[in-house]
Amino acid sequence: MTWRGASLWREATNGPNVVARRTGHGDIAHNSRRPIFYKNAVVTTPFSDPHHARAITLLSLAAFASAASVRLCDPMLPELARQFSADTTEAARVVSFFAIAYGLLQAFFGTLGDRIGKYRLIALCTLASTVGTLAAACATSLDGLVAARFLTGMTAAGVIPLAMAWIGDTVAYEHRQATLARFLAGQIIGLVSGQFIGGLFTDTLGWRWSFIFLAIIFAGVGWHVLQESRHNPHAKQVHTSHLSGSGMLAQVGAVFATPWARIVLAIVFVEGMLVFGPMAFVPSFLHDRFAISLTTAAAMIAAFGAGGIVYITFARRILQRIGEAGLASIGGGLLAVAWLVMAMEQNWQWTPLATFLAGLGYYMLHNTLQTNATQMTPAARGTAVSLFASAFFLGQSCGVFVAARVFNQSGSVALFAGVALLLP
Repeated sequence: MTWRGASLWREATNGPNVVARRTGHGDIAHNSRRPIFYKNAVVTTPFSDPHHARAITLLSLAAFASAASVRLCDPMLPELARQFSADTTEAARVVSFFAIAYGLLQAFFGTLGDRIGKYRLIALCTLASTVGTLAAACATSLDGLVAARFLTGMTAAGVIPLAMAWIGDTVAYEHRQATLARFLAGQIIGLVSGQFIGGLFTDTLGWRWSFIFLAIIFAGVGWHVLQESRHNPHAKQVHTSHLSGSGMLAQVGAVFATPWARIVLAIVFVEGMLVFGPMAFVPSFLHDRFAISLTTAAAMIAAFGAGGIVYITFARRILQRIGEAGLASIGGGLLAVAWLVMAMEQNWQWTPLATFLAGLGYYMLHNTLQTNATQMTPAARGTAVSLFASAFFLGQSCGVFVAARVFNQSGSVALFAGVALLLP
């Protein structure tokens, strides 16, 4: 990653380490007017506590459902365009409108989570996502499907950022990168499975069944997370600070008043635009260019998740060897190479390599950004992480909007090569 980028990133990643200090309450706080205190914060490795480990595992499952919903419609686009007599740009609204809703609601859930408890709110968001997902299964028009996806984006918006903020509240900073990497497993598998589920059902029973299947997952996981929020002491509200009782505008203002936070938010917006904007059209590209089934096209993108799993497996060692700035820079470079391979490939056998490199590069970059996001504004951590996710998904929405037009007007080569040139 060398968007004007690299110098700003060094400032973002090195800055907080210089001023970080122990609060004496199990966490690290940055220079601020008042110290931040966390009750019940975990200083040892969090997975050494079975109660805490179970709580994180359930959050990972909720992240799986949320992430699967994000990418569920990607392989459906050709079939949706055919069934509703629309072009790919119109059909892509089921992806972009979900991302818009997902992005816009982040700050709301972050502030609410700081007030009523993040873990409990994650459970409610997961359960509520069942409604929009079932509505999508019953949609009789493209506009109805877009509306149902928008509703699902609104409720699913709270799951992943609130889970990250909860981990930030309960895991000391020195263990946070590794813990978030483990939490990412659910998100990674969800992103890959969402595309595979969408492609599989579209090719077999019909696209509506993919939404029914996902609704069952939302309902089951949401119920278990709700029970955990009631019975696991780690899942209780633990965040207390001088901003905890403040309104949303005050907490948002506190985040944007931090220069480091503004840099991280800008970078993650561009990341979302350049990674998942064009990614939405990879199944359509493979289906149109190489005449392979949507299920096979979606399955090839599983290599993206494999890259993420490789990162998770070696995250601690890689971090120790090259540091956060190195992770971000190399990750951005791998993403550029991946899109260049995609643009130049003459047969589909190159696709798994390209998506593997994209997955590895993306998670090297994104997990570093996520870790820093949990410490941007500790006094309003839920709001800060939610704004981070908001910027990320609004970037995705802009990326899908732009990519749809480039894909239709100039073709896949122009789209993928253009992204590769913009990344370095």
